[in-house]
Amino acid sequence: MRILKSKPHCDEHYTLLMNDLNQTAKDLQYAYDNLENVIDPDMIDSCIYEVNAVQMRYKFLLTKIKQIEDSYAKNPLEVSNS
Repeated sequence: MRILKSKPHCDEHYTLLMNDLNQTAKDLQYAYDNLENVIDPDMIDSCIYEVNAVQMRYKFLLTKIKQIEDSYAKNPLEVSNS
């Protein structure tokens, strides 16, 4: 039993979210690259939808990560079973 809660970077859920955020950042760059290289109006629309969807996912992940980090900052002495 640990007296101090593990740091966010040691939490498996946090690590998974960070990995997903990093992958989503790469996906967003790829979506922007695609948007810059298409000329067909339908493909432009498709790429815009893709950029918007990936941006929403990135924002969601960032919010979840921030919530975890805030919970660690607010409860540093909470007992953890890990």
